[in-house]
Amino acid sequence: MSLSLIAQNIGESATLKLNEIAAALRAKGEPVIHLGGGEPKSKAPMEALTSAAALLSSGEIRYAPADGIPSLKKAIIGYTEKYYGRAAAPENVIASGGAKQAIMVALQAILNPQDEVIFPVPYWVSYPDMVKLVGANPVPVPPADGSFQPKIQDIEKKVTSKTKAVLINSPNNPTGVMYRREFVAEVVDFCERRNLYLIMDDIYHRLLFDGNQPINVCEFAKDKTENSKLVLVNGVSKQYAMTGFRIGWAVGNKTLIKAMSNIQSHQTSGPSVLLQQAAVAALTGDQSSVEALRITLENSRNVMLARLGTLSGAKVTKPDGTFYCFVDFSEYDKDSVKLSRFLLDKVRVVTVPGIEFGLDGYLRLSYCGSIKDITEGVDRIKSALEMK
Repeated sequence: MSLSLIAQNIGESATLKLNEIAAALRAKGEPVIHLGGGEPKSKAPMEALTSAAALLSSGEIRYAPADGIPSLKKAIIGYTEKYYGRAAAPENVIASGGAKQAIMVALQAILNPQDEVIFPVPYWVSYPDMVKLVGANPVPVPPADGSFQPKIQDIEKKVTSKTKAVLINSPNNPTGVMYRREFVAEVVDFCERRNLYLIMDDIYHRLLFDGNQPINVCEFAKDKTENSKLVLVNGVSKQYAMTGFRIGWAVGNKTLIKAMSNIQSHQTSGPSVLLQQAAVAALTGDQSSVEALRITLENSRNVMLARLGTLSGAKVTKPDGTFYCFVDFSEYDKDSVKLSRFLLDKVRVVTVPGIEFGLDGYLRLSYCGSIKDITEGVDRIKSALEMK
């Protein structure tokens, strides 16, 4: 069968595949512990559920504008003004089927074939393939000092005449590390001076620990006009525990947002009006669920760190936020795919191989499940590695 070059060069999502494997094993009655997921167990805010239910009961579930319903745009504008101090008009906002689609249509609107997008290593698994889907080239940038904290010099060295954009995710999936304020300021300045797009993937924006506060990237931007190439991406999936609702957004200059809306109109039209209505309620309603989730995750992180501390060969960088620990298991096995498969086969614990994020020898472990799963999962890993 003949397939396109893009189809031949794009693999399936590693994290979604692991979810399928875990579900299939559980269906067989296997005692699987899933430490590979990125989905909080908290319920969506009640306001979101009741708002969606009310619209569903009305029976008036119709097409939505390709770029989002007015009430959601208004809620996103309010969020942007509150957390970024950035004024925005409806024409600066697009609502998409999750933050992933917002990033995807932004790349489609920005890139030509063979253009380049730079992002630090380790990176979210989908970034390279999303860039490839546009026919462009991903340029992963490992920090020269081997840490999880990139430096502007690392970025500068990789920029060529084909570079169009820099893509930053902080706090970061898979490490949980929040990039230093100085780096964020420097990358904003660098992108403005070099006329590059800067896409800020802020999906874990408020899920921070130890008193850390979100970094406002707009604080460092000198260009506040419609010429700005700063793009803010966020969504309700993580902080509101609304992963299945698939509502995300981007805020950018009007020309870019219009182009993104045109593209999205031919891809999916607009996101479901039902789910957008739920997102409106989440953004404008009681925010206590976000803080409750944040506190729960911080406690779960502490439990996982304490448990991992009993593994003499594992090296852990303390996460500043998100759901994840990115653990160096190279002392046990430098092949992360082999090690992840061993743990699944031997003790039925699902992990994500570090190579999927650009670093072999590591495994991503999630602490967004129950405390029981965290403690038993790490204990199983320990027992398996001690017997290895």
